[in-house]
Amino acid sequence: MLTTLALKYTVREQRPDTQERDSFPSGHTSSAFSGASFIDLRYGFKYAVIPYLAAIYTGYSRVEANRHHPIDVYAGVALGIVSSWYFVSRYKNLEVVPIVENNFKGFSLSYKW
Repeated sequence: MLTTLALKYTVREQRPDTQERDSFPSGHTSSAFSGASFIDLRYGFKYAVIPYLAAIYTGYSRVEANRHHPIDVYAGVALGIVSSWYFVSRYKNLEVVPIVENNFKGFSLSYKW
């Protein structure tokens, strides 16, 4: 977020719907993709599918709502994913498995020493 905010107030790109000059990059999109890629890198892609879909929708909605230009969203995607690549390490020994049954919903957590 620090990089996103620094770019917002350095680049000073005008938003498509107002005179505000904090459009580039999209903070909502960079946050959403940072979270999704964190889950992906830390626990695996199968756990990150829904967060990635939510992140894609976040970027789409920012353009559709006329709050950002497409390039703002693309930059947010790149910042979110690259920051996760830099800061996140895989948690190899932890396994989280969701459990959904008729009378029980929960998860199994196991750690290999």
